[in-house]
Amino acid sequence: MSWDFETDPEFQQRLDWVEDFVREEVEPLDYVIGHPMNMADPVRRELIPPLQEKVRAQGLWGFHLGRELGGQGYGQVKNALLNEILGRARCAPVVFGNQAPDSGNAEIIAHYGTAAQKERYLRPLLDNEIASCFAMTEPQGGADPKVFKTSAVADGDEWVISGSKWFASHARYASVLIVMAVTDPDEAPHRMHSMFIVPAETPGLEIIRSVGVGFEGGDAVSHGYLQFNDVRVPRENLLGERGGGFVVAQTRLGGGRIHHAMRTVGLVRKAFDLMCERALSRYTQGEVLGSKQMVQEMIADSWAEMEQFRLLVLRTAWRIDRYNDYRKVRADIAAVKATMPKVLHDVASRALQVHGSLGVSGEMPFSDMILESYHMGMADGPTQVHKVTVARQVLRGYEASPGLFPTGHLPALREAALKRYAEVLERHVQQL
Repeated sequence: MSWDFETDPEFQQRLDWVEDFVREEVEPLDYVIGHPMNMADPVRRELIPPLQEKVRAQGLWGFHLGRELGGQGYGQVKNALLNEILGRARCAPVVFGNQAPDSGNAEIIAHYGTAAQKERYLRPLLDNEIASCFAMTEPQGGADPKVFKTSAVADGDEWVISGSKWFASHARYASVLIVMAVTDPDEAPHRMHSMFIVPAETPGLEIIRSVGVGFEGGDAVSHGYLQFNDVRVPRENLLGERGGGFVVAQTRLGGGRIHHAMRTVGLVRKAFDLMCERALSRYTQGEVLGSKQMVQEMIADSWAEMEQFRLLVLRTAWRIDRYNDYRKVRADIAAVKATMPKVLHDVASRALQVHGSLGVSGEMPFSDMILESYHMGMADGPTQVHKVTVARQVLRGYEASPGLFPTGHLPALREAALKRYAEVLERHVQQL
């Protein structure tokens, strides 16, 4: 057989262990821990480290990492199968050591950092001793680097960073920030920026306020509206080449996008499972909801969309493993990113509807899932930008028609076929 959709038995045993572990040990944490990145939370300090040790004992800590960084070197397909289980619980990525943005930040420090930077930041990040922040978006221009204003100016042995950043991931809990700033404003748009390591305690770095998603409150409000007031960092805190900030960003965002999608598969499955359970539990008009054709349509549409999305994610993961080059799978990753928010939104919306007033209430997770779908449609680049990427990449494999009419023009195709088979047609006509 040329295609095989089965998981090898040994790895399936690992998946089964993770499935049971997440359901029994990790999912309950979501209801008692304010934010899994808050290292100062005494409840977190007591409950999460013991579970992390259990994960380490199973050889699953940081499973997304290569062997050189202490991971298993599984590749993206196995990562996908594991991550879709972790997607069910907010605390699960931290328990397994592959939480965003730390996973992506560790990747670029490993790739571009100096030996001293790796010693100071990489190992603590990989061991979940500290949290990090990725600060790219700006309040006046969203995620469009061409309108960024935060600058970094060389001054002797230092860089001086000035400007503001918006929705900087988990800045409230971060010990170190990865910051994109304009260093070469006269260069081409994708050569204007550079990436820097900025310790959180650096003088001049101010959190104007922490920003949450929707109605989040308390510890959950974690993203930062930041001001850089002539923040000085050593020259060696430059990550990668000067003017190479866009390349560094794409190094982390390509993998981050597919990992988000992997976990979203699990979140969609959670909404779907709850919808099916409700369809078999709730009676109306003398029969269970699952016997109603409109509910059956919701279930059928949701199952098909969920499975299509999962297969697209797994195929993209396979292509990443196959080519080991994110540039060759840009269209695949962009398609996954563009599809992800819609699938979560649609399945969660149907699940909410099947649950009626209970689904609308704060006693079920569907409102949060629907809001998260909109968050997904903006994080790591807007959905519309990813659709443009897909279209551009796909169109590179095509050419314009050489003549006035399309190559699929039926009269021209018919004429060509008649000409090609004229002898056969003429012979059969003569026999009539």
